Amino acid sequence: MKNPIKVLLLFCITLSFAQESPTNLSLDEAIDYALKNNRQSMNAARDIDAAKQQKWETTASGLPQISASVDYQNFLKQQVQVVPAEFFGGMPGEFEEVIFGTKQSVNAFATLSQKIFDGSYLVGLQSAKVFLDISKNAKTKTDLEVRKGVIDAYGNVLLAEESVAILKRNITVLEKNLFETTKIYENGLEEEESVEQLQITLSVVQSSLNNTERLRTLAYQMLNITLGLEVDNNLVLTDNLKSLTTQNISLNFLNTETSPENTIDYLIAQNDTEAKALMVKLEQSKALPTLNAFINGGYSGFSDEFTFTESSQPWFGSSLVGVNLSIPIFSSGMRSASTQRAKINFEKAKTDLIETEQNIKFQIKAAKSDYQFAIEDYENKQENLELAKRIETKNQTKFFEGVSSSFELRQAQTQLYAAQQEFLQAMLNVINSKAQLETVLNTPIN
Repeated sequence: MKNPIKVLLLFCITLSFAQESPTNLSLDEAIDYALKNNRQSMNAARDIDAAKQQKWETTASGLPQISASVDYQNFLKQQVQVVPAEFFGGMPGEFEEVIFGTKQSVNAFATLSQKIFDGSYLVGLQSAKVFLDISKNAKTKTDLEVRKGVIDAYGNVLLAEESVAILKRNITVLEKNLFETTKIYENGLEEEESVEQLQITLSVVQSSLNNTERLRTLAYQMLNITLGLEVDNNLVLTDNLKSLTTQNISLNFLNTETSPENTIDYLIAQNDTEAKALMVKLEQSKALPTLNAFINGGYSGFSDEFTFTESSQPWFGSSLVGVNLSIPIFSSGMRSASTQRAKINFEKAKTDLIETEQNIKFQIKAAKSDYQFAIEDYENKQENLELAKRIETKNQTKFFEGVSSSFELRQAQTQLYAAQQEFLQAMLNVINSKAQLETVLNTPIN
């Protein structure tokens, strides 16, 4: 009975893993899945958890600390001291060899310490909060990039799928044309060149199909990696390129007004400025005195033999309380130089913040321009495709009626195939440029 049970357990485990990986995904579902399972996003979330722990670590360093120690000593050979012999009734000028203490000893002590004042501790508390903010903003930045990466990868898969479908339809039409032209040539009503022209066109399109199918496989693998799945996981995308393009055309979005101060890049630069300001405070705090208090208590035992575990062993208690005040007085200009260096870095951070603000304003304008161009180009490529279809249809009719040459037909077909790919790329550009603008504006996360 063991083997069937093992097989059943293995099947259940395999089934549970299979259920964890999605198979059918819309773009929105893919984005939601990636924000939870993308490896970069997961590590960014862990960075927030680590920052929270570091914040508490910094806070706890100023709270009471208790430490304990146990010290056991066994002299292999005890140190000899010499004292005047007259202490023991001897002659003046003579010395007597004596050994102080026992051969073995145990000391057990516990110490309670507490910071009373430390300027660097206060700065550390502020720095821990800023570090947590930096980690949170970094997570937001990562999520924005992951979202954009999913949109790009999802769109590339749809582009490859549409390209494969179009190329297959083109091959079907070309094979039909080649078959009919070959029959006409065999009957002596068409030149051999016409057959060869169609063979060349068919060969080029078949080669493009083979390459596009390979690119489609790579596109799926890239999407899997972006989602945080196994690279060869099977996926079925439920959205299509045309519907996504229609959904992402929004001229009103071009009028969105967003202040640079609300973007994630500005917030990250602002975090850096705050961190540099705290570094100035930290260097300045090193000129302040520090005050710490402590209380110590413990027991000591002494013996020439190891009798410390016996109840008859005498133990001697002791305790101590005290404070420590450390006052920095003179550092030969070292503290002043460190403070000045921190102030210089702070000024650089403020300049970088201004530069970041200006760059963000430019990026927003550039992203809006690219998005508007993508929409206009999409509409233009759509019209061009319709024209190319009509031209190709007319030339095909003329060719079989013997009015136009095979060269003219091939030109019309090549023009149609180029227009098809340009239209697909224009649709993808609309989706990607909208995602880029949303990333710059930080709108998906806000």
